[in-house]
Amino acid sequence: MTPPQHLRRDYPHLQPISTRWHDNDIYGHVNNVTYYSYFDSAVNAYLIEVGGLDIHHGEVVGFVVSSSCDYFASIAFPERIEIGMRVAKLGNSSVQYELAVFKQGEEQACAAGRFVHVFVERQNNRPLPIPERLRAALAALRVE
Repeated sequence: MTPPQHLRRDYPHLQPISTRWHDNDIYGHVNNVTYYSYFDSAVNAYLIEVGGLDIHHGEVVGFVVSSSCDYFASIAFPERIEIGMRVAKLGNSSVQYELAVFKQGEEQACAAGRFVHVFVERQNNRPLPIPERLRAALAALRVE
């Protein structure tokens, strides 16, 4: 069975990220847990810049409730990478992202992951409908 292809053109948004010195582990490549930090940074940058999410004072916050990642090739400091983002499912209060890590200029992903955000009211941590501006930003990344 051939593993699925994760190609740059299949992700409607690419968020540039610079690897950092401390991302490398003793084996000389970016440690597996660091990919989750890249995913979180890319998604939140998009939500803030495009969706208008106010992470400091807004009434709505997004909690990650599920995540996973598959690895295909190593990356290491000092590489520049891009995180491809798309939305697989958009619910009333939740969204499932599909993400991919690309070396700058390469078509095939080095890793592919997914995570689910549930949007909640900051004061009581109860799920609430995704606000309209945020929903529109997420819908723009929706793939069929």
